[in-house]
Amino acid sequence: MCLVGTIAAPTKRASNPPLRGSEALVGYSTTENIASGTQPDIKYSLLPGQKENPDIGSYLDFENVDNPQPIRGSTGSDDPGPRLSHNRLGIDGAGWARQENTVVMPDATDMAGVDMRLEPGGYRELHWHVAGEWSLVLNGSCRIQAVNPDGQTFVDDLTAGDVWFFPPGVPHSIQALSDGVEFLLVFDQGDFNEDNTFLATEVFLHTPKSVLSKNLGVPVSAFDNIPDDELYIFEGTPAPEDIEEQNVTTQSGVVPRTQSYSYHFSEQPAHEVAGGSVKIVDPLTFPIASNFSAAIVTVHPGGMREIHWHPTSDEWTFFIQGQGRATLFTAPDAATTFDYRAGDVGYFPQSNSHYIENTGDEDLMFVEVLQASQFTDMALGQWLASTPKQIVADTLNLSDSTLSQLKTEKQYVVAGSTSD
Repeated sequence: MCLVGTIAAPTKRASNPPLRGSEALVGYSTTENIASGTQPDIKYSLLPGQKENPDIGSYLDFENVDNPQPIRGSTGSDDPGPRLSHNRLGIDGAGWARQENTVVMPDATDMAGVDMRLEPGGYRELHWHVAGEWSLVLNGSCRIQAVNPDGQTFVDDLTAGDVWFFPPGVPHSIQALSDGVEFLLVFDQGDFNEDNTFLATEVFLHTPKSVLSKNLGVPVSAFDNIPDDELYIFEGTPAPEDIEEQNVTTQSGVVPRTQSYSYHFSEQPAHEVAGGSVKIVDPLTFPIASNFSAAIVTVHPGGMREIHWHPTSDEWTFFIQGQGRATLFTAPDAATTFDYRAGDVGYFPQSNSHYIENTGDEDLMFVEVLQASQFTDMALGQWLASTPKQIVADTLNLSDSTLSQLKTEKQYVVAGSTSD
C-alpha cells in the first residue's frame, strides 16, 4: 500500500540521525509543513444495495470484492485499506472508526486501539475519555484542539507521521483538513470502548435545559436546536486555512510548549540500520505522554526486526504497510507464529521474546507502542555478544567463529538471512 500523504519510508542520509528527535518538535509546528489538499486515490466499486437505507437490511457479500468499503447508505466513507473489519460509521459520509480491545483480543489487557478516518471537514466531535489517548496520524492532515484543567488553550495542525496525546479527562476535538485524515488511537486501558466516550452532545442531551441555562447564563431557548442524538463523526464547516483564526485567547493563555499535546514526529528523520530504520518518541522528548513510548520501524524486504523483548511493558503493534510474520516465544515452551498485513494489530506480552520478518516485496512498516516512561528493549544478539564467550559457548555450544561475529550493539532491524 502506498498512498499520497501517508508516512513515507526514509531515504538514505549522509549522517545517521539519532533514535530520538529534538525537543523542538514538541507542539506548534515551526514549519507548518501540512498536506496541501491531495486526497488518496481510492479505487473501489460498491455492491448492489450498499447505498440503500441501512434500515432495509440488505445483505452485502464482500467475499469476492477487491477493495471492500465501510459504506452503508449515507453513513461511513471510503477507506485507503484494504482493511475491512467491523466499523462504526459516521453520519453523512463523514468517516468511520474501528476498534480493537479485549473483546476481540483478550490478552491485550494494557492497551486498546482505534483506527479512525475523517473525510475533509469531518469532525470527531468534542469529547473526553477516562483513558489516556495517544495517536499517530497515518495519512492526510487534521487540526486538533483542547483545553487543559488550568483553562489554557491548545490548537495545532498535524500531518502524516505526527503524534498527539490527550491525558484522561482533557476535552478535545479533531477535524480533518482539506485532504481528510486517518489516524491511529492507542488507549492505556485494554478494555477501552469508544462507545463509552463522553460526548458534548450527550452531556447536553442528559442535562435538563433549565440546568444548562443556569450554568451557562443563557436563556433556555438557546438550546432549542441542539442535536437530538450524538454526532460522534459528522461533517462540519471547513477549518480556516489560517490557524490563527482559531486561537482562542483567555486569561490563562495557551498551553506551554513543554506541556504541548502534539509532537511533530514526521519532521524527525529515521535512524538507519542494515535492514531498515527505526525512530523513537517517548517522554524523554514528548513529556506530556508520560507513560507512552513508541517506535516506528521500517523493515526492508528480506529483513526482520531482531529477536527482542521489552522488560517493563507489553508491546501493542499496528501494521501500517506491507506484510510480515511474527513469532512469539512464551516460557517455558510455547511458540506461536502469526501472519500480518496492513491494518492488523499484534500484541506481545512483557518480557516475551519475539521477532517480525518482512515476508513481502515492499517495505514493512509498523509502530510498536509501550506503556513505559522510556522506550527500551533487550536484544538477543546484544545480550549474547556482551556475555563472556565461555559462558555462551558452554551453554549453546557455539563456535568461537560464530561468537566472534555477534555484535555488542543493538541492530533493531537486520538484513536478509545469512546463508551457509
